[in-house]
Amino acid sequence: MKEEYDFSKGIRGKFYRSDNTLNLPVYLDNEVRIYLQECARSKGIDIGQLVNEMLKQDIKLIEAAKP
Repeated sequence: MKEEYDFSKGIRGKFYRSDNTLNLPVYLDNEVRIYLQECARSKGIDIGQLVNEMLKQDIKLIEAAKP
């Protein structure tokens, strides 16, 4: 690695896209992953879809419990 880099010819925001969405990597414990894979397989859906459905239900429960 160089001690110093010259950014004088750099362009600020050259690769920035305001309409981009960021997909976050989520790392599950092995037993959780296996359980979710089995549930998703039995429902015939993708594990990502299953996790999203579960989280949406959790959000509904949390919101319903708010005063």
